[in-house]
Amino acid sequence: MGTNLFAAGLQTGDAPELWNIECPERIESLHAAFVEAGSDILLTNSFGGTHYRLALHDAGARVRELNMAAARIARSAIDQHSTRSDEQRPLIAGSMGPTGEILEPNGPVSIEQARLAFREQAEALVEGGADILWIETISSAEEIEAAVLAASGLGLPVVYTVSIDTNGRTMMGLTPADTVAIINRLDAGVQAIGTNCGVGAAEVVAAIRNFNTALDSSEHGLPLVAKANCGIPEWKNGSIVYNGTPELMADYACLAADAGARIVGGCCGTTPEHIAAMRLALDTRQPNEAPEAATIVQRLGEVSTGALAQLAGDLSVEGGSASGGDPRRSRRRRKRAS
Repeated sequence: MGTNLFAAGLQTGDAPELWNIECPERIESLHAAFVEAGSDILLTNSFGGTHYRLALHDAGARVRELNMAAARIARSAIDQHSTRSDEQRPLIAGSMGPTGEILEPNGPVSIEQARLAFREQAEALVEGGADILWIETISSAEEIEAAVLAASGLGLPVVYTVSIDTNGRTMMGLTPADTVAIINRLDAGVQAIGTNCGVGAAEVVAAIRNFNTALDSSEHGLPLVAKANCGIPEWKNGSIVYNGTPELMADYACLAADAGARIVGGCCGTTPEHIAAMRLALDTRQPNEAPEAATIVQRLGEVSTGALAQLAGDLSVEGGSASGGDPRRSRRRRKRAS
């Protein structure tokens, strides 16, 4: 949503959520393009919709207004542009991103304070007509707990995804196995888990394989979500662009499904053109065995040392240390993948 809104005129530092009121037609037009490209799930323009994030734009008191509007705009786009039967119409996922705060014990915000902030947002998304509460780009166990507990009990399915962006882990050190363990601890009715954003499609596919391994030894048989960025961001002509082609994203979509993902999408940089290519690829794919590390690297690019260690069964910090790899081997991989 965010990277597409920059193409529509959003300026760096602006709050995308304010556009739900100031220029809703632009948000609806973007949703409509994804509906027509074949999306089954639309994420609302509410990623930064807690009062913590909105307060940075003097809008902390507008949580209910902005989140309700986000869900209603998505509903309008589906009503106006979907030609599918009622049973196949796209679903609205109420996007709930991180608060931007560091939670206790490492920061000043308690889990309960974060839970109340997420609850306020979740209730507004439900009131606006969301079908799913979709928690994404989370990095810490404490924030997962706060967001999941806040979203639970409101009558909608709950999905959460973490960003595996630091050598096979989240910024706060969680592996896919750690993320699955949190679900085992929380009795909160989560319907799907997975990973989004991160550092490229290859890392997301590797993470899905590692999630699948963790789920094999878990009491939960949850569907997995893969939502990769569209390649890697690059600075060109004064702006950031993502280098992933529709062909690369189509290949990623099939590899993610082979790795075990049941819900496959695109995160930063993904346009309707990419989604259309992914839709076609998934609709026509022939299922294969889960891809090995070498296949992921060859087709999508380099995978971090930490993710490779986890694929081999080593979940230790030491085993996945970036300093433990052969730098010459890493350079050869980068050259071959390019």
